Amino acid sequence: MKVRIGGGATDSEAEAVAAALAEHVRDDVEVYLGDADEPAAVHEAPEDAGEGAPAGGDGTDGDDLGPTEREELLREEIADILEGGPEKYKERLPDQDKLFVRDRLDLWFGDEEDGDGDGDLLFEDGKFAHFDGWHPNSPDVDEADDGTRLPADGLITGAADFDGRDVHFMANDFTVKAGSMAERGVEKFLRMQQRALKTGKPVLYLMDSSGGRIDQQSGFFANREGIGKYYFNHSRLSGRVPQVCVLYGPCIAGAAYTPVFADFTIMVEGMSAMAIASPRMVEMVTGENIEMQDLGGPKVHAEQSGSADLVARDEEHARELVANLVQYLPDNSDEQPPSQPAKPPAKPTSGIDGLIPEAPNRAYDMHDLIDRVVDEDSFFELRPEYGKEILTGYARIDGRTVGIVANQPAQRAGAIFPDAAEKAAEFVWKSDAYNIPLLYLCDTPGFMAGSSVEKDAILEKGKKMIYATSEATVPKQSVVVRKAYGAGIYAMSGPAYDPESTIALPSGEIGIMGPEAAINAVYANKLDAIDDPEERKQREQELREEYREDIDVHRMASETVIDEIVPPSELRTELSNRFDFYEDVEKDRPSKKHGTIL
Repeated sequence: MKVRIGGGATDSEAEAVAAALAEHVRDDVEVYLGDADEPAAVHEAPEDAGEGAPAGGDGTDGDDLGPTEREELLREEIADILEGGPEKYKERLPDQDKLFVRDRLDLWFGDEEDGDGDGDLLFEDGKFAHFDGWHPNSPDVDEADDGTRLPADGLITGAADFDGRDVHFMANDFTVKAGSMAERGVEKFLRMQQRALKTGKPVLYLMDSSGGRIDQQSGFFANREGIGKYYFNHSRLSGRVPQVCVLYGPCIAGAAYTPVFADFTIMVEGMSAMAIASPRMVEMVTGENIEMQDLGGPKVHAEQSGSADLVARDEEHARELVANLVQYLPDNSDEQPPSQPAKPPAKPTSGIDGLIPEAPNRAYDMHDLIDRVVDEDSFFELRPEYGKEILTGYARIDGRTVGIVANQPAQRAGAIFPDAAEKAAEFVWKSDAYNIPLLYLCDTPGFMAGSSVEKDAILEKGKKMIYATSEATVPKQSVVVRKAYGAGIYAMSGPAYDPESTIALPSGEIGIMGPEAAINAVYANKLDAIDDPEERKQREQELREEYREDIDVHRMASETVIDEIVPPSELRTELSNRFDFYEDVEKDRPSKKHGTIL
């Protein structure tokens, strides 16, 4: 360090200045008098200068100082925490095809410096949780003793930039007590949720937890600010900010409630599972011997329970799915969903009328119609393996985000079964919470009948679909594509359900029931009285045609039951114009605390 002082100073004064500064800044000091080219005094740094400055502030700006011993120790402590639990548990992760949690966070929130543009882990909270019981340099801590050393208490929380979106996150460290939850980790989880309520930013739950830590349950299980508060906070966050959960392992008991409370849940093939109790506990309670994947694996929850919205092939695919999903969601309920530059549909709109069969009972795939209406590659389907008679998912029309509820004639004629009704109800409710306009594509013979669906609560689940449609305040457009029979027209936001428009294609029909059922109900006795089979067949055909004329959408349009019949090739343009026009529509609902249906 070079210092120049006044030329009138003596050599002894220069020596005193050099000695004082060298001690103060912990560096070599040269002192020059006036304009002199040679130093009047030189003083070397103290011998202990390389060991860092004394603890505490010293009043310097620190520009010429390296990290102190105190900072170096802190960095060692942090590095040790980042290593997670015992090495023996980390070594088992590749056999399960899953990443160590810190590597998983790198996958999700890779540094911006790496050039991939995927985002950044902005900061972590509570890294030193449970640090009081151990120290990285302590001879008393054996690495194999996972009961003493609990880095971050097995739970990582913080904030990150995820593909340009600020998010809160939590992630279990499976190498620490199998990702189990205890007092300090629970405290971090709750703080993260409570901060999300304040910021109005989405939450990512990266779950890999065996549940509550039974041997340390005192202080977190039944407390007012214990693990039970997770689900209280989930409920408060519900509909306020998007909550997205990805499962990376078997989540049992209390841990399994976070994925089902989340708005969207992604499971990973061969890795994820969730259940109210472990297979061992199930066998103890019921005597049933069952494997974890059969009890609560992705197939169970994607196809039978409906608790999984999507199933990923691996960890990278899970991140990709979530990155695609959040493109359709706003940060919170006060904001509008994001839009994208408009793209033409994947298939020409001119083919719409040709793909819809003339006969109301002939099948076709509703995906083919959707591909001719929405922007190319924009349909992001949710719960594709559950309640297949209805399609639900997000898409864009001329860049605008919309939620689609569409009957699927390729599955049991598009009849609405209990699972499909429940799936649609929850999708509508969720979309309305996040201000996503709704498009209904109706082609259904109505709700399914029979003893089986009655036992499966067709009435209860059907009313939820109708209720969600009734209560939604976002702009809604209903399109009668072909069949709109029975209460199907109600559930699919027909004229009585406050849509901004009910339009139809020329193939549309609206009636209490389809022609076959109607003829059987009204004319059965008269037809039975006709002995000649050919005459009976001819009469049935005549009655069928008469009935179809009665329910044809041209009559409905003539009576102004519906708003318009649209040429099929113009459907996309029509919908785009209507969604644009009604973008700011406001809907009043009765003043009340809340409804009682859902």
